[in-house]
Amino acid sequence: MELDIQCEEMSPSRWAELLSTMKSCKTIRLDDCNLSSSNCEDLSSIISTNPSLTELKLNNNELGDEGIEYLCKGLLMPSCSLQKLWLQNCNLTSASCETLRSVLSAQPSLTELHVGDNKLGTAGVKVLCQGMMNPSCKLQKLQLEYCELTADIVEALNAALQNKPTLKELSLSNNTLGDTAVKQLCQGLVEASCNLELLHLENCGITSHSCREISAVLSSKSSLIDLSVGDNKIGDSGLALLCQGLMHPDCRIQKLWLWDCDLTSASCNDLSRLISTKESLTEISLIDNNLRDSGMEMLCQALKDPRSRLQELWVRECGLTTACCKAVSSAVSMNKHLKVLHMGENKLRDAGVELICEGLLHPNCNIQSLWLGNCDVTSACCATLATVMATKQCLTELDLSYNPLEDEGIRKICEALRSPSCNVQQLILYDILWSAEVDDELRALEESKPEVKIIS
Repeated sequence: MELDIQCEEMSPSRWAELLSTMKSCKTIRLDDCNLSSSNCEDLSSIISTNPSLTELKLNNNELGDEGIEYLCKGLLMPSCSLQKLWLQNCNLTSASCETLRSVLSAQPSLTELHVGDNKLGTAGVKVLCQGMMNPSCKLQKLQLEYCELTADIVEALNAALQNKPTLKELSLSNNTLGDTAVKQLCQGLVEASCNLELLHLENCGITSHSCREISAVLSSKSSLIDLSVGDNKIGDSGLALLCQGLMHPDCRIQKLWLWDCDLTSASCNDLSRLISTKESLTEISLIDNNLRDSGMEMLCQALKDPRSRLQELWVRECGLTTACCKAVSSAVSMNKHLKVLHMGENKLRDAGVELICEGLLHPNCNIQSLWLGNCDVTSACCATLATVMATKQCLTELDLSYNPLEDEGIRKICEALRSPSCNVQQLILYDILWSAEVDDELRALEESKPEVKIIS
């Protein structure tokens, strides 16, 4: 049984009602519910008396250190079976880390701890690392984003990694680490016995200077399948170093996020080689890089390679225009594996989208999610988009936000949605102006097809 409530103010009567339900829940999610430390006393009792409870999610509540102290009393009980604990943005400080350290040391059932968006600081996370080093700790996932960490945390993290072969996911994004610390961390990861599967280092002050060490992790840890280094200024030279590890025969990368990394079309030769020959790679994000049409054309050539198994390509805000759309069309018509294509915030215009639709209509194309927000699309190409919607049953999600479609375009899209052969379940139309009459048509359409969600 699950209890999943978000963004609800908890009155005393409502809370009392929910407490009786919680006694038999396997999962409890209470994000953004204005909970405080007083609620944590009740939750502590639930944790200690409900042995079926394995997941507790309390993100974005003002629990504070006092609330965590109450929670941990329940977590330390032998009857507790909790496996996943989410405490993101709960107004915690380093004072909570001593209590959480006790839980990590004594509660082998706990495999996931999410404490991002809290001011734990380097001193607090060092205490957590002491708990991780306890043989009883079986932690598999640790999320420490936005925790005000500095380079001084790396020594403690490396010591914990050496003693924690169970750890599979480590997220340190949005902390001021810098190249020197990331180099040390990577050296520790190469030496550690852990079988890391996910490493997130977004916005950590990384440049090309630490990419050789990250590359060494990629080539030595065949377990690593998810790497995110977005929002770091690694540049084309850094990407070239990363690709040495990515192309290593032992690398099994599946998901690679390189958004806003100061890449240009010069990187697309290496990226194309990766897309065309790394059969494990299924998802790549290149959002907000200056790839331009020439770079995109190289990527499309790689997508046409029979060895490519890429399923998701994110190229939003990459300086693309109509000029690359013929290559995109050809790629989507030949790559039957590609399911998600995000091309928003590029000046594709009607002519470009018309070309892409030719590829989308090809029998080999299996696109499920197509994002064309803010692409200078008008009502002129909505008839073609409507044909795609009504013809391609694989298409379940379409984003046309921030385009001047007006009533004429929206009506064509609505006509496609009414088609029995249309399988679009989510239509995203942010910031598009239409008349009251068209608004009524959209609402009526949602009522007649409850499986369709129109987001505007």
